[in-house]
Amino acid sequence: MHEFEAPASYTIPEHANNSDSVFLHAEHSPHTVLFNVSDGSGGLTDVTAAEFARTVTDVAKGLIASGIEPGDRVAIMAPTRYEWVVLDHAIWATGGCTVAIYDSSAAEQATWILQDSATQLLIVDSDEHRRIIEEIDDRALPDLREILQIDKGVVEELTTRGAHLDDAAVHTRRAEVGSRSPATLIYTSGTTGRPKGVILTHGNLYAESKSDRIALGEFVTEGNKTLMFLPLAHVFARAVTLAALDAKVVVAFSSDWSTLVDQFGSFRPHFILAVPRVFEKVFNGAKQKAHAGGKGKIFDLATETAVAWSEAQDTGGPGIGLRLRHALFDTIVYRTLRRALGGRCEAAVSGGGPLGARLGHFFRGAGIPVYEGYGLTETTAAITVNTPADTRVGTVGRPTEGHAVKIADDGELLLRGPVVFSEYWGNPQATEDAFADGWFRTGDLGSIDRDGYLTITGRKKEIIVTAGGKNVSPGLMEDSLRAHPLISQAMVVGDGRPFVGALITLDPEALPAWKDSHDLPADTSNETLIQNPDLIAEIDAALADTNKKVSHAEAIKKIRILPVDWTEATGELTPKMSLKRAEVMKKYATEVDKIYEPAPAGSH
Repeated sequence: MHEFEAPASYTIPEHANNSDSVFLHAEHSPHTVLFNVSDGSGGLTDVTAAEFARTVTDVAKGLIASGIEPGDRVAIMAPTRYEWVVLDHAIWATGGCTVAIYDSSAAEQATWILQDSATQLLIVDSDEHRRIIEEIDDRALPDLREILQIDKGVVEELTTRGAHLDDAAVHTRRAEVGSRSPATLIYTSGTTGRPKGVILTHGNLYAESKSDRIALGEFVTEGNKTLMFLPLAHVFARAVTLAALDAKVVVAFSSDWSTLVDQFGSFRPHFILAVPRVFEKVFNGAKQKAHAGGKGKIFDLATETAVAWSEAQDTGGPGIGLRLRHALFDTIVYRTLRRALGGRCEAAVSGGGPLGARLGHFFRGAGIPVYEGYGLTETTAAITVNTPADTRVGTVGRPTEGHAVKIADDGELLLRGPVVFSEYWGNPQATEDAFADGWFRTGDLGSIDRDGYLTITGRKKEIIVTAGGKNVSPGLMEDSLRAHPLISQAMVVGDGRPFVGALITLDPEALPAWKDSHDLPADTSNETLIQNPDLIAEIDAALADTNKKVSHAEAIKKIRILPVDWTEATGELTPKMSLKRAEVMKKYATEVDKIYEPAPAGSH
């Protein structure tokens, strides 16, 4: 099948404004708790619908008093926190447009976004972010009038500024907003080239929230709780937070990924939203802990049983023997894993990259189904997703209501529907290039089965063509390698080369336990580790497993294990943990060349 469309059961109101739910909830259910917010001493305090509406109104009045007019751009550069959502809705209530900036952005990145968007008001999180902005020459930002700071009382400051205005001033502004009004400007992560500003309208966000709540309504429902820890500057977290608010899901916020398991245990979410790397870390951490504690064989058997049990759900159900094994491991393994997520996590949503079928089957078999979806900034987050009612592990699901997917003759995935953006900010040529006969050209390669489930098979720009003319899509192999507990990142190379190779980095969180289990000193350097025969053997085993998934011509023939990891801070990853391939190739060109140098057998 080359095209599939899901009809819509909803229409987008002409005057849709994504701050509407704030005031509807306050009017109809003022005492409903919408957020749990840090009380500053390690606990959480409730924020009701009435309290949230009051704060949003006061901040919106402050923005009006500060000179923000309909259509003006107000930028937020901050980690995930409650104030992000307050400011976002206040900006929408004034008719303004929120410009999202990752809190990890460097001065050069922030300069481009602020300059290109002609932002009038910038709100930063802390002194750290203000210092980044102060590196920018004032002459480069002629439109920026003011910088405010969250941790220095931006909510209180704006509330004071607008105290003389009547609440009606906000509602008058809200009435001027329509479904086609710009709601936010999000810049693409820029894995190649200069980031483009994606304009998402109130209609785009309305359709995303509505279709998400229809698809995932079994757990995105009033009274349930979720912990939002992904960056709100990214469309994925932003869209789900909006859908959660619209559905009256209680949301708490965190930007600390280092203590997520502890936070899950105390907050006990009903569902979580994460990128594949989080699920890989949860699985690898549990596996490593089991092996370090002498229970590795039990965990490995439990893994195989979970995968088999999940696969059996799609082929008539498990037999009696598999059911008994599954029940046994549920008691001694899966229950412990569920407890690590708080004990009542019914499901998870994965996006931002491919999860992998084996990991998807494992979590479903362990009682935590992960519903994988697909989307881009240009599609306001998910446009396809697996759901409790319709799941096919290994795919990214079917189109959400009102949306269509199509595969072009060259294999490129094309999309259409109300969540698809209309234009790039100030870049008509890029907009024209992005569409073909009304369909958005994603740049991704995919296939659609007869039931409408979409599978992403690669990315057009990432296709490697070897010297022998073989086309190789690196994504599947990289995902497979990263599934190994010792491997943090992997990048397949080989464009114009005689064979396929790969660069591999080690996971710093997995190394201490591995050293201990192999009687190596804790201070053993990575430079020494990458020469260790036992470590090389484990990486080689992961490589062998990966090569079973592709043809001989596509298989990775040689690798280089690097003594350093790749991170967003060092420039090789985007904020959503995607590889910046051009940057890696530039920084590690010598290492890539070494892959293709004659070397003794077995060397890396």
